[in-house]
Order: sequence, then structure tokens, then C-alpha cells
Amino acid sequence: MSKNPLARSLSVKYKDLKLNLLLEITKAINNNLSKEGLLKIFEDFLRSELNIGKLVLFSKEEDRWECILKYGVGSEYNQIDVEKYLLNISEITTIQFSSEALNKSFEIVVPVFHKTNPLAYILLGDLEEERMQVSPAIKHLPFIQTLANIIFVAIENKKLAKENLHQVAVKKELELASEMQSMLFPSSLPNDEKMEMSAVYLPHQQVGGDYYDFIRINESEVVFCMGDVSGKGVAAALLMSNFQANLRVLLHLHKSLVDLIRELNKKVMANAKGEKFITFFIAKYNVKSRTLHYVNAGHNPPILVNGTNTMQLRMGCTGLGMLDDIISIKEGLVHVNPRDLVICYTDGVVELEDENGEEFGIKMLNDLLLNFSSIGMSDLNKRILHELTAHKGKMPYVDDIALFSCRFK
Repeated sequence: MSKNPLARSLSVKYKDLKLNLLLEITKAINNNLSKEGLLKIFEDFLRSELNIGKLVLFSKEEDRWECILKYGVGSEYNQIDVEKYLLNISEITTIQFSSEALNKSFEIVVPVFHKTNPLAYILLGDLEEERMQVSPAIKHLPFIQTLANIIFVAIENKKLAKENLHQVAVKKELELASEMQSMLFPSSLPNDEKMEMSAVYLPHQQVGGDYYDFIRINESEVVFCMGDVSGKGVAAALLMSNFQANLRVLLHLHKSLVDLIRELNKKVMANAKGEKFITFFIAKYNVKSRTLHYVNAGHNPPILVNGTNTMQLRMGCTGLGMLDDIISIKEGLVHVNPRDLVICYTDGVVELEDENGEEFGIKMLNDLLLNFSSIGMSDLNKRILHELTAHKGKMPYVDDIALFSCRFK
């Protein structure tokens, strides 16, 4: 039986409405209309054309569900427990709430998915029936769902595009920070008749808080050092950058390493305000007397290798930035022989764990140095990194890694 004239008229009306609305939505998306603008078009269609009296729309915002659109109801409907009542719904259906008041307000729930990912839930109520005894909202629920899907996928794409732009900006900033940090490290290390040095730095992120340096004081004295800021990333890198600047200024003002450490501690306390600290090892070597003066401020003890013997350079004090004033600072003094070598490292080396949770440890590093003490410093660093990689297996690096190797000739 053919449709009566009224039915045919309504069918044409809604078909035209759908086409025009899809065209309007498509243009709006192409013109990058805001999320609020897209939702306004959606609301106008449901209120004006389908005569839906009540609506509450929940959307996944960040990691929680929020009501982002409603009309015909009060604010009490903002707090519907989406995970309890709606999250298991994947098809258009009627809804039953434990609250009688909610049951009286809403009749239909329309879920909006992108693949298997729920984007939104639309609660509809007060559906006005026409003379056909069938609400146009009921008849066109699949279209409402399709339209909402188009809108929310567009909104999700906007979020992703914004996140991608942010990630690109962050990546560029980190690349710039990495380039700036690389300028902190010496561009070259000596390899001459007096000493051979080599260093490696592998930040866990693009930037980090490990630091090493080599500074020539005069013809007979040089300084080398290594530091490690608590924490990782940009904040640690910024503090270390400031620390290096202070070190290079204060080093020329204080001949005593003890006095230097006291002043550096004050600077770290002032800059970090007790929120971070720095472990630090510094050594001053006199090439004529072959004496090595050093202070270890809470850092992993460098290892001095002398033939078949090793010793750890531990003398010093607590880390910098832990106490307002460091009362007791002990300065170490050792005499080095030709072919002796010293290895400085950060905790990312000895604390690296394998799949069983076993750390690389100081003993493995010590044995490694004894076995390969005769090779060049660059090759020694490569050997250490090779052994670290073998030790961790499939486990990731979880901290910055820095090595500084020096052979005295």
C-alpha cells in the first residue's frame, strides 16, 4: 500500500533536512568550526526539527566523562554515573536508571563509537509524538547516531591535530634544549703526551641532568669533574646548566677545592630551594707533581686503576643542595703513576637492571676495568656500553648514563 500524502510529505521533509544538515556539518568541519559551534548545530536540529524536549550529552574528556551539552533538564543530571549506567551500552536502546526521577526524564540512550572506542552517550527524553503516533525522533535515531558520530570524530580529530601540533612544538623545544645542553660539554678532550681522556653521555630523554667537564687552569693544572642532578628531563638540565656556569666562575676565584664546594653548595641551595640536589665529583690534577686532589660530594665513587689494583675515590662530603651549610668537607689526595686511569660514571651505569632486577653493580664495573685497562679510553667507554647493553637484555634504559675516562701518561 502506498504512503498517504502526509506521510510522503514528511518523508521528503526529513530527507531534505538530513541532506541539508549533512552538507552544513561537512562545511562547518571543513571550515574548522569550533567544538561549541558543531554542538550548537546538533542541538538546533534536535530541538527545532525533531522536537526533542530533553537532552544530556556525555563525552570522554581527557580521562573522565563530562556533560558537555544539555537542555530541558537541570544541573542535577550532570553527575550521572556514565561508567555504571552507560558504558556497557553499544546499541541504541531504552534506558533504565535506579533513580525514578531519571527514568521519568529519559527514554532513549544513543551511544556514539569510533570503531570500538566510546566517544559519547546521548540521553533523550520528552519525545513529542505527532499525528502518525510515531515520534520523528524515534524514527530517525540511527541518523542522530550517525550525525553525532560524524561530529565527535571531527572533534577527536581536532584534539589529535592540536596534540600533534603541541608535540611538534615540544619536540622542537627539546631538540633546541638538547643542542644547548651539548654546548655545556667540552668540544674536545686532551689526548697528548700527558693524558688521554674520553667521555660519553646518553640522556634517558633528549635532555638530562648528567654533566662532565674538563677545564685547563694553567700549564701544569687541569680540572675534570662529573655531576648528576636528582631527577631527569628539562628541569634537571636547567639546574645543571646553571651549575656549570657557577662552577666555571667560582673555579677561578677559589684555589681550594673545599672552598669551591662550599660556594657551589650555596648556589645550588639558592637555585634549587631544597627541591633538588646534585651529586658531584671534582678533581684537580697537577701534571708536574702527578698529584690528584679531589672532593667527592655524594657522587658514585670514581675508580682509580693502578695495574692490577683499584681504589674508589670516596673522600668528600654530602651532595650539594642537601644542607644549607656543609660543615665537614674532606679533600682526597692520591699520587698517580704512568698508565694509571680513573673512570667517573653516574648511577645510571651501576644501577642498570637486567630482566631479573639485578643491577650491573660496582663489582662488574670494577672487574671490567681490570680486564680492559690497557685499551684506549674511547674503546674502554665503548666496551662498558657494550657490557651494559648485554646486561640489561630487553630491559630499557631508565636513567641518564655518563662516562668519563682518563689515563695519565
